[in-house]
Amino acid sequence: MPASYHLRFQLHPTPDAAQQAGELAKFCAEAGVTEVVLLLGAEEFHTGHPAGRAEDLAFGTTATATTILREAGLAVSLNPWVTVGHADRGRGNTLGFAPMVDPLGQVATAQASFACPRWRAWLAARYARYATLDLRVLWLEDDFRYHNHAPLHWGGGFEPLMLERFAALAGEPVTRERLVAAVTAPGAPHPWRSLLQQVWRTAQLEVAEQVAAAVGEQSGGRVQLGLMSSELGVHSAEGRDWPALFEALSINGKVAHRPHFARYGDAPGRELSFSLWMLEAQRALRPEHATSEPEIENWPHTAWSKSDTQTWSELVAAQLAGSDAMFLNVHPMQSGRALRFPRVAELLRRTRPALDWVAGRRSRTASTHGVGLPMPQQAAAHVRTRAGGELAALTVDAAPAADHLLRYGVPVIANPAPVQAIFGQLAWSFGDFELERMLSGGLLLDGTAAEILTRRGFGRLLGISACELIERESADPAEPYALEHLAGEDVYLSVNVQPALARLALVPEADTWTAILTPDQRQWGPGRFVFRNELGGRVAVLAATAPQLLPYDDDGQQLLHAMVRFLEGDRPALPLVSGGPHLLPHLSRTERGWLLAVANGSADPARPRIALPTAAQGPGATLLAPLAPPIPARITEHQRGLTLDQDLPHRGWLVVDWH
Repeated sequence: MPASYHLRFQLHPTPDAAQQAGELAKFCAEAGVTEVVLLLGAEEFHTGHPAGRAEDLAFGTTATATTILREAGLAVSLNPWVTVGHADRGRGNTLGFAPMVDPLGQVATAQASFACPRWRAWLAARYARYATLDLRVLWLEDDFRYHNHAPLHWGGGFEPLMLERFAALAGEPVTRERLVAAVTAPGAPHPWRSLLQQVWRTAQLEVAEQVAAAVGEQSGGRVQLGLMSSELGVHSAEGRDWPALFEALSINGKVAHRPHFARYGDAPGRELSFSLWMLEAQRALRPEHATSEPEIENWPHTAWSKSDTQTWSELVAAQLAGSDAMFLNVHPMQSGRALRFPRVAELLRRTRPALDWVAGRRSRTASTHGVGLPMPQQAAAHVRTRAGGELAALTVDAAPAADHLLRYGVPVIANPAPVQAIFGQLAWSFGDFELERMLSGGLLLDGTAAEILTRRGFGRLLGISACELIERESADPAEPYALEHLAGEDVYLSVNVQPALARLALVPEADTWTAILTPDQRQWGPGRFVFRNELGGRVAVLAATAPQLLPYDDDGQQLLHAMVRFLEGDRPALPLVSGGPHLLPHLSRTERGWLLAVANGSADPARPRIALPTAAQGPGATLLAPLAPPIPARITEHQRGLTLDQDLPHRGWLVVDWH
């Protein structure tokens, strides 16, 4: 099956809409687009939640455009703008909705509360009306969330209606100030935190069920809903229950998902680690019956916001994830004239050969492999803040671990695996049984996670007799940490800008690999060590509390690769990539065998080296250069793996397959 382009495009709700739809159809034919996701009244054309004449005009424009696009052989979906509202931006509340209120008490002027009955009825009626057009998908805009509602501080969810719901569960009236102080208080989480997340989760699920029921009834089950989502850590702070939300939105067992996964503007190539992780993490949260249509978006909405090379590389990442379609938001949103941007059509035409090639080899049924990065969806309920008052402090996910591993050439997966990694406050998120199971295999920890698990009574299984976090600015000025020294070698790494380090006291059986030194090279404590525990598991620990902020270099990569091999024990399996900075791997198992894709996240060309524990049978290699057709790649087989014998360009992908 070839790759699918779904183009999100805004038409102006004016008499020119029919002409614009005709131009759009012609553009789609030229660019290989098979579906249009119509967008109306968005951003610059957003006057507030529409009703009356404005809504009639929007519906009429949608109906006219849908007819024209279908006659041109295109499928049509719709992205109504908005749900609760993205941002005030000077707009007002003209429909009497209960407004959002943020943790500080600021009241939105144009954004509604999830608890508002009038807003709920308006949203369900609006979606039901559009369902009469038999569109493929009606998308819920990604403002269907509590966080990120400018100019509110953090977001909403503290409206009087929501506080009433909370009081009913808590059994007592609670002020906003008291609630915010409790849920963000330092130390062990206050019971009210999970209770507030339950209130938010329930309110959102009620809305999803109401909209799904209205759309399902009006369309006879023919129209499906789609969920647009944001980053996982902030959704965890909201208490989102992903399986329950997808189930609530499903109509006749169908639902679509538009995962956020790519930066909106120009970014260094190493940021592809963010894209690879976001696609993988959301795959693990999405039910099997949900389709995946990752969004490529430029912000601000102009062709200058992001290079074609970056867009191409992100689209390849999305196709490698087995996505069902590419959700393209690559035109200036305010233009209305698709044919004014022939460069966009050229971008899509030049991208297709690589996407079609990947689509023919990597289906959505393929399995991903790598170091496991478990990410409980309710992780934020267990976070221990250091200072009260900020909901942003509850945000936690596995992205820092993913960046550290991927940028050093280690593939990752969001499911359990023989080797797993836990960094930071995620260590609070797992029960004792889960942790013992992880400690029976291979487990990589950073300093924060090691301190938490030691505090929880797992020190003997880590090889740690005592552990304390020493913050940079509160450290003893007589012995500031600065360097990391590899035992027996003339190799030094920097820990000088780490916000904190774990000061570790180890059992005699632990094997210390590096030592932390002060600027005058006095011993400060262990830097990295490994340990075999009584459960038969293997543990590797870094004293660093923010490994993703360690300076990346060859020595750091070699240490990490050695740790991964130690953690694999007598069953090494993972390919490890070196040969240049930021060579980012994606490993999957297909019907044909193994498929390893390596992106060059450096601006310099590279020749990746792939370390394989066992010899590859019948290896083949293909080079995907930006905006160019795939070509065979020259590789050399050697005792320790494979090496590319030609340059891999910036943001290019090397794809190697073997049995």
